[in-house]
Amino acid sequence: MTGEGTPGHARSAVRTWRGRADYLAAYDAVLAQWPVTFESVDVPAPSGTTHVRVCGPRDGRPLVLLHGGGATSAVWFANVGELSRTHRVYAVDTIGDAGRSVAERPIDGLPGFMGWLDGLFDALGLGGASLCGHSYGGWLALNYALHAPRRVRRLALLEPTDCFAGLRTGYRLRAVPTLVRPNPERIRALITWETGGIGVDPAWLNLMSLGGGFPTAKTVMPRRPAPDRLRASTVPTLLLLAERSRAHDIHRVSANARELMPHAVRTILPGVSHHAVPTERPGQLDRALGAFLVETGGSAEA
Repeated sequence: MTGEGTPGHARSAVRTWRGRADYLAAYDAVLAQWPVTFESVDVPAPSGTTHVRVCGPRDGRPLVLLHGGGATSAVWFANVGELSRTHRVYAVDTIGDAGRSVAERPIDGLPGFMGWLDGLFDALGLGGASLCGHSYGGWLALNYALHAPRRVRRLALLEPTDCFAGLRTGYRLRAVPTLVRPNPERIRALITWETGGIGVDPAWLNLMSLGGGFPTAKTVMPRRPAPDRLRASTVPTLLLLAERSRAHDIHRVSANARELMPHAVRTILPGVSHHAVPTERPGQLDRALGAFLVETGGSAEA
C-alpha cells in the first residue's frame, strides 16, 4: 500500500474508525469457522505490526499463506484444516490491508513489500517455506519468489493478479469504484457479480464488504514481472485458475504462463470463480495444493 501519512497515522485511523467494532466482530465470525487450534502472533517491524495465525505441527513443513486484497487471513478457514495436517501454516494479514495487521507507515511500493516479507520470514525463523497466494496475494507471492528464490521452496499461485496477464476489461471497470471510493455496497456488488451465482460464505462476504470502509492507504497497483525474470525462475510453481473466473481470461493466463514459466504446473479448478477459490468447493483446492506441496516434480498441464 502507498500513500501519504506520518508514522502512526494509519494505526490511529484504525483505532478511531467508527466501523471498527462491527468489522472486528465480522472478522471473528469468519474466524469462528477456523477448524483447528491456532496461535496468534503479532510480529513488529519498522513498517508496523503483522498479525499471523499459526497452526499445524511444530515439526511440519512451513507454509505461508497470503490472502487476496481485503480478504484477510481468515479466508483460509475452509482449507487450513487439511493443509495443517502436514504443514506448519502461517496465515498472514497483509500489512496495510484490512485485517488485524497495523501499518505504522505506508508501504513504499513493491520494494517495501519485499522488505516486509524478508523481515517477516526472519522474525518467524523461516529460512525457507512454501508460499501460497491468492489474487493480490499471488502477485506478492510470485514477486517474493523472484526476489528471494532460496527462501521459497514451492510456490502456489491461485488466480494471481497481473502476473501473466491483466484483468479482464469488464472486471476492471467494475473494480475501479471499489479502489477510488470503496464502500461496503460496492465491494459486495463486485463480488456478487464476479461469483455469478456461486454460493459464497455469507460471513466472509460480510467481512469483505465491511472492509470497504477500512481506513487503509491506497493500494499499490500490481505490475507484471519482467519476462526475463519469470523465465529465469526455477522455483517449483503451481498455477491454479478458476474455471468461472470473471476476473481473468484463464486461457490467456495459462498460455502466457506456459511461455514464460514452462516448468509451472497449470491446473483449472472447475465450478469456482476468482473470488470463490479459497472458500467454495475447498476439497478440490486442498487436493491440488496437497499433491503439489509434497511432489518432487511434475509436468505442466494445459
